[in-house]
This record gives sequence, structure tokens and C-alpha cells, in this order.
Amino acid sequence: MKLLVTGGAGFIGNCFIRHILNKYPDYKVINLDKLGYAGNLKNLKDIENNPNYTFVKGDICDKALVAELMEGIDACLNFAAETHVDRSITGPEIFVETNVKGTLNLLEAAKKLKVHRYVQISTDEVYGTLGKTGYFTEETPVSPNSPYSASKAGADMLVRSYYETYKTPVLITRCSNNYGPYQYPEKLIPFFISNLLENKQVPVYGDGLNVRDWLYVYDHCSAIDAVLHKGKEGEVYNIGGNNEKTNMEITKILLKEMNKPESLIKYVEDRLGHDRRYAIDSSKIQRELGWSPSVCFEEGIKLTIDWYLNNQEWLNNIKQKALAQ
Repeated sequence: MKLLVTGGAGFIGNCFIRHILNKYPDYKVINLDKLGYAGNLKNLKDIENNPNYTFVKGDICDKALVAELMEGIDACLNFAAETHVDRSITGPEIFVETNVKGTLNLLEAAKKLKVHRYVQISTDEVYGTLGKTGYFTEETPVSPNSPYSASKAGADMLVRSYYETYKTPVLITRCSNNYGPYQYPEKLIPFFISNLLENKQVPVYGDGLNVRDWLYVYDHCSAIDAVLHKGKEGEVYNIGGNNEKTNMEITKILLKEMNKPESLIKYVEDRLGHDRRYAIDSSKIQRELGWSPSVCFEEGIKLTIDWYLNNQEWLNNIKQKALAQ
């Protein structure tokens, strides 16, 4: 099988490419990534010389390039996206450009070239927010509350429309919060680990009681693998880790694991439109495709902290690059 993976130099994308090449040594993977601020070829250093792997620097908004790369592809998996909520609040335009228009380019090429499978990697944030009880199911109405989640919801609606209108063989996955190695240190867990390594304070939004369901990134990759190979065309599959925790719980776990004092906690003004709770019901993918998460949070967070402790040069290079921009 020949795959086009977009956004493969980012956090989840690079882990998925590694997962595929390790599990399916005869598969070929083309990685299309524009290498924006969160894209990093050093994420793929260990596989860059694999003869079945090809990197192409480019943007999913480039119609001609997308059409060229889609030729002869069996499946396209779209990880390429602007993803940081805070950045979408201060500058939403690039989120619409990449997440909506870029997805449209990919869908058009997939339709014209009759790609066998198109998998859209989405997020549970498109569902909006939950109260203290209940879970997001695949039937939960889409109700995004940030420019980021609205752009992802718009992309999902386009993907759905291509199945309903053109019968393009699409699938959509919606995951809960990912964590693990190679995550860009603007996200909560790597950002806090980075600060704690320097004995800096960790900023907790509001009262710290916002709840997220945490999913280890390689569990997410195995779920996408299952959807790619066994998912039913036109369907949405929720992917969750069954690990609901408040932001304050996450903060205190990191402090304990890294042997840091709680005096490093700093409460800051809450984010605009901050969703209170996300929780995924992933029973559909478990029932229909036989997938379930294999890494419990206690194990996953230790693996994650250890990875960042052992890869501080990677972390420092990213921070230096960010300062230079």
C-alpha cells in the first residue's frame, strides 16, 4: 500500500508514520509537510533513510503539488492542521486557510484520482463542551466553541459532503487530547514539563478544573491504523483513552513525578471560550474494529516524562527556534 500522510512532521503525524513503517515494512509513505513552526524533520531522524519513506516539503493548500502527490496513492491521511486554540483566538485566519481550504484541496484530488481511502484526522473539540456527566458519541451534534475547533468542524463537514455527494471513500476520526513523545511544547503536558525542567512556574487556567480525556499518542496511531484498514466508508470513529483528568490533576501528577513543589503552580486568567469538559465514548471503534487503548495514563505519563528528560536537546532546539522567530 502507498500512503500520502500530510502533516507528517508534526506530533501525531510523525508517530503514525513510524507506527506504519514498523508494522508494515512493505508499505510506502510519502510525507507532505510545509514545516511550519510545529513541524520538525528531527522528529523523523530515525526513519529518514528508510527506503520506503519520502519527505516532500509543501503545503496542502498548493493544489498542483497535492494533485501530483496524490497520483498513484492508495490512501491519504490528513494530519496537517493548525491546532493550538490560543493561537486561533488571536489569529484565526490561518486556521481557516489550512484546516478548511487545505482539506478541500485534498478532497478534490482524492475524488479526481479515485484514491481508495481518505482519512480525516479530527478532534473531539468539534463537539463543544460537556457538563459533569455524559460523553461525546459519534451522534453528538457538532458545536465548536473556538476558531480552531470551528475550522476543524468545517473541514469535517466538507469531508462528509464528499461522501454524500460524490461517494468519495472518506472516514473521519475524532480523538481526545493526545500526549506522548515529540509533542510541540506549547501544549499543556510538554509545556509544563519544559517549565519544570527549568524550575519555572506552570500557568494553570482559571480554577484548573477543566476536564480532558487523555490518549497516549501511539494508542491513537493504532486506532487510525484500524480505521484505515477496517473502517466503514462514510463513518466517524471517536478515539478516546478513558483517562479523564482535570488540568489540576495533570499538573500535580507532573509535579510529583518530577519531584517539584506545588509552589510552582501559578493560576492565570482563564482562556476565552474555554470548554469545561471533554469525554469520549469510543465504544463504536472498540465494538466494530476491535481497537482499545493499551497504555494506561500512569504508564504513559512516565514514558512521556522520561522521553522529554532524555531528549532535552530536542526540546531546547525548539525553544531556541521559537525565540528566533
